[in-house]
Amino acid sequence: ERAGVRLILASGRPAQGLRALGRELELDRYHGLLVAYNGAHVVDAMTGDVLFDQPMEPAIMRELLDHLRQFDVIPWVTEGEYLYVEDAYRCHIGYRGEQMNIVKYERDACALIIREVRDLAEVLDHPQDKILTAGTDTYLAAHAEEMYAPFRDRLSGMFTAPFYFEFMAPGINKAHALAGALPKLGIDAAEVAAFGDGQNDAAMIAWAGMGVAMANAIDETKAAANMVTASNNEDGIALALEKILG
Repeated sequence: ERAGVRLILASGRPAQGLRALGRELELDRYHGLLVAYNGAHVVDAMTGDVLFDQPMEPAIMRELLDHLRQFDVIPWVTEGEYLYVEDAYRCHIGYRGEQMNIVKYERDACALIIREVRDLAEVLDHPQDKILTAGTDTYLAAHAEEMYAPFRDRLSGMFTAPFYFEFMAPGINKAHALAGALPKLGIDAAEVAAFGDGQNDAAMIAWAGMGVAMANAIDETKAAANMVTASNNEDGIALALEKILG
């Protein structure tokens, strides 16, 4: 960063959920970027300037919400520092055979404040960057395609964890966000090294001049990469940077 390299955190999390990590990595001192909501929103961590934003429109979000009510999932919306959910006590899902309080997990991970609303449609009266659905991992694996099918041509949908399936505006992914934001800073894809392990990282890794998959990455992401490094628990990013930078 001191040498002028832009450090970018690209995540499915809302911008609020990236700020603590951004401060730890001093993005707020060196114009680092926060790519939030799987690429729907990009902000300069130092100035707060929004470099890219592509939300969903209210009509299709309400249609999606009505469709999701037939499935055993928990939908919510995050906006600013708030997590909006219809029932804060309907909060448990199964993950790897264990029960998990998913609302608390998201609240704690992203430093959010829970707001319970009678009907989530109340906060879908203006554009939003993402609708997240949480569910038991085995249930989502079996039903995600059915959840997404009526909207495949009108929204982006993807897994960001075995227990999260998320919906954004059409065409949204991390690569699309970076392609929209970085030219404004004079940065070309060829100058970018990208690291990731999940389904929502594959497009970004394929787009970057140097795409690096972690050893724990899914096969789709490894196939998109120029190289595979050690896992996230084995300093894989640091090892890859040593090779890339020589």
